[in-house]
Amino acid sequence: MTFHIGAKPGEIAETVLLPGDPYRARWAAQTFLQDAVLVNEVRGMLGYTGTWRGHRVTIHGTGMGMPSMSIYANELIRDYGAQTLIRIGSAGALQHHVKVRDVVLAQACCTAGSPSRTIFRELNFAPVADFGLLKAAYDAGLAISAQRGIGIHAGAIYSSDTFYDERQDLSDQMQRHAVLAVEMEAAELYTLAARYGRRALAVMTISDHILTHEALPADQRETSFGDMVEIALTAAFA
Repeated sequence: MTFHIGAKPGEIAETVLLPGDPYRARWAAQTFLQDAVLVNEVRGMLGYTGTWRGHRVTIHGTGMGMPSMSIYANELIRDYGAQTLIRIGSAGALQHHVKVRDVVLAQACCTAGSPSRTIFRELNFAPVADFGLLKAAYDAGLAISAQRGIGIHAGAIYSSDTFYDERQDLSDQMQRHAVLAVEMEAAELYTLAARYGRRALAVMTISDHILTHEALPADQRETSFGDMVEIALTAAFA
């Protein structure tokens, strides 16, 4: 047990999917895993372990923002031996060619600040995905795209701890420099994975569009998020 995770030794799998929303963790576990067992509910942050096609998988919530992600990723890596960590979540599109319901794979992350920022001092560290996971996810995404008509994109994203952002000038620069989408956790996850020698990837469904203000209807969210989870699981065990 740790300060924030009540799982017993051996109850967390080496492969962990990380949605921000604990209820999305429950939905994904019930939908995709066999014999899913609740292994954590400390502070309402739900975590489940089960199997997917014979592979052990934990799906564990992280909360919103990089500080919360830092807590759970640190403890999962240091105390429970997690080796592969894949963020599954929503993002807002920053480019016109990225559409609502599309899936974005974060090849690299921009950020204005993170819990790890202070240790680098003057260095602008560039957090990047594990290439093997990225390639496997892109291949899986192409197959799903051909079947279901969703777009699959790989490139830079922006990780922000500010949900209600009033920096339009910053958004404009992200768009100008081909950043695909904005979300709130991936940069810190990638930084921790680099620090501890683990594999990390962020697979995100576009739930809203910053430029067009289009948003995914509530009744389509679970179906659309299912594509993202399927891509993440396929990539983890490719």
